[in-house]
Amino acid sequence: MSGSTFGNQFKITTWGESHGAAVGVVIDGCPAGLSLSEEDVQKFLNRRRPGTSKYATPRQESDLVEICSGTFEGRTTGTPISMIVRNESQRSKDYSEIASYYRPGHADYTFDAKYGFRDYRGGGRSSGRETIGRVAAGAVASKILAELSVHVFAYTCSIGPIGIDTEHFDLQERDRNVLCMPDAAAFIKASEYLDECMKAGNSSGGMIECRIHGMPAGIGDPVFEKLDANLAKAIMSIGAVKSFEIGSGCQAAAMTGLEHNDAFVMQDQKITKKTNHAGGILGGISDGDEILFKCAIKPTPSVSSLQHTVNQKGENIEISIKGRHDPVIVPRAVVVVESMAAVTLVDMLFSNMSTRMDAVRDFYKR
Repeated sequence: MSGSTFGNQFKITTWGESHGAAVGVVIDGCPAGLSLSEEDVQKFLNRRRPGTSKYATPRQESDLVEICSGTFEGRTTGTPISMIVRNESQRSKDYSEIASYYRPGHADYTFDAKYGFRDYRGGGRSSGRETIGRVAAGAVASKILAELSVHVFAYTCSIGPIGIDTEHFDLQERDRNVLCMPDAAAFIKASEYLDECMKAGNSSGGMIECRIHGMPAGIGDPVFEKLDANLAKAIMSIGAVKSFEIGSGCQAAAMTGLEHNDAFVMQDQKITKKTNHAGGILGGISDGDEILFKCAIKPTPSVSSLQHTVNQKGENIEISIKGRHDPVIVPRAVVVVESMAAVTLVDMLFSNMSTRMDAVRDFYKR
């Protein structure tokens, strides 16, 4: 299976299956000298860990990370960083009956069509547990960005039809509630909505918004390596994501040029913009403003209500999916979105270091 590696200069390769012995990631291209500990990575992994609320799968996993290579005495060595998280609570028997049919909304049928064989235990490589490697890599990327005063933060902006009110936005509230919503009133309404979904044996989707502060202007390329294009690929590669918007996104289609254009102004002897409909990226290149994007997360496809499908014999059947599943994926996906954004930014920042001769000359003159 190819396609498990992302990035050019800062490169990550995730590995492992949902019900295998372990999952993990190998990072290639991390500079030497970065302060890094297992605790740094664990803080990120704890944010996506299952079993932390009634709105997450009850699967109990400690998700403890072990850094196997690439560090010495608390700092990176410049060699590949390998990290492993062992699976502790596999219940493969919960999935034994799905070996004979295709679950609606899952990759069962497409895996069979591609490989003629699939690991049906929790979805194998297409399982949400694959994102553990992404989050571990994102923790490292975020530490690199912090050294450059670049900060990435994502949050739940809606669950089903319940959205946050920007006038009540409070990022600290995001970390106080289990749905990662920066609006206490919206959290209460969303919780009530999810309770109704769960009673009906159903699930919900939602939207995640991500803001990036401190990104310098001039990062990204104007054709195939656009910053927004690479962010879109990174975010759309997350299994549950169904759409990606940057800046005004789909609303731009209903605007005029005069409405959508961001006027440039001088402020504090610096070029800035009056508005940010572009989402901080022009022509595929960062403009120094806040980068803003959002993505849609689909409802959890595994629901206990009756569904129609087809088995491997080509027969129409009805199923009710058993097992331990999240009634909503959105809250645990927030840190995954943050992580993939951070990995993309680091990769493009590193690639940008060789784009100007004066920068190369200044570096080697030191």
